[in-house]
Amino acid sequence: MALTNIQRILVRVPFALSSKRHIASIALQKSLGVVSKKPAPFPYLEKDYTLLTSMFDKTTSRFDENTKLIVLDGPIGVGKSAIGKQLADQLGMHFMPDITMDTYYINDYGYDMRKLDPQLPVNCRSFDERNFLENPNHFGAAAFQIIKFKLRYAHYIDAIAHLLNTGDGVIIERSPYSDFAFLESMYKCKYISKTVRDIYYVLYKHAMPDLLHPHVIIYLHAPVSRVLELAKKRNLPYEVNSKAMNTEYLESMEHELKYKFLRDMSKHSEVLIYDWSEGGDSEVIVEDLERMDLDNYDDNDPKIADWSYSREQYWADLRMKYTNCKFDMLSNFNVPLVDAPELNIPGEEVEILTHAWFNAEGNTHQVGYDPKYHKMSEIMFKTKSPKDWSPIS
Repeated sequence: MALTNIQRILVRVPFALSSKRHIASIALQKSLGVVSKKPAPFPYLEKDYTLLTSMFDKTTSRFDENTKLIVLDGPIGVGKSAIGKQLADQLGMHFMPDITMDTYYINDYGYDMRKLDPQLPVNCRSFDERNFLENPNHFGAAAFQIIKFKLRYAHYIDAIAHLLNTGDGVIIERSPYSDFAFLESMYKCKYISKTVRDIYYVLYKHAMPDLLHPHVIIYLHAPVSRVLELAKKRNLPYEVNSKAMNTEYLESMEHELKYKFLRDMSKHSEVLIYDWSEGGDSEVIVEDLERMDLDNYDDNDPKIADWSYSREQYWADLRMKYTNCKFDMLSNFNVPLVDAPELNIPGEEVEILTHAWFNAEGNTHQVGYDPKYHKMSEIMFKTKSPKDWSPIS
């Protein structure tokens, strides 16, 4: 007798009938009559999570089978953002697209600091993804990649903080774990110097031990020839005519991602790889995720080491770290960069940059206190400053 769709689902993921807890899509939960009730999300963007709060607000009270951190990775332009949104919708998770330099240059009030370029010395002017694609040999490419690494690091902290404070699963596009693939490709193509590469790995060594590995990595593969075809289809002039997006650069990135990133991460995370040359169906990925048992590992399995805590207070300590100490964690990047001239700006030019930056629209006052954007009555009766949760603090 043929099984109905519901019977297939029940056979495939009997999490409601056993002690095992598998990731479950919204559709599966509805079909099984599972209703997930959680406390309201903790407002971590506005408040610190304190020791006193931890006595009444238990971190694990919000956890369920979908409280997982999933990283979506793969070559440039294969559709990671689109599939990430679909997966998040189907699984009831929070999606975080890859961070861009817009986050670095656009302030809280929407002013784009790149508008300051005409009044700044050449060494101090902005350099973003588009600039890199158009001119990868520019001296600004080195600082650009260091900043991107720091942005991805901060973004990943945000992902963990969101998971711990809401209980929501998080799907994040790219992570600091794979950022080195961009650096190595730039180095192979001689876009950056060996000194810059060495400094990057000093920062990497300082910063990465503070992070938690993801539960799952989803890798969408497409050959270099297909990546170039997709770039032509998008028909963005700075991609089509890019000096950076050449075969050597993309092949190097593919090698770093497939043979270093995935190899190393497979020791700490589950890895799913899909041929995404012609796109694909998110339902296939959802079904594979539903089959995975991510909660029942041996005690000494490194894949559970970052997420296995026997006491509630350990979870509270972890949550305090990622909720309250983002600025402290980013201090891992406070390493002198004096060995690489392309990462340094002359002092007199720094003075010009600092003056222009802090006199730009929206930067003259602390966030929440600019009379141009807030009423005086609102400002006068504020009792404390808003929590600083900027992308790089």
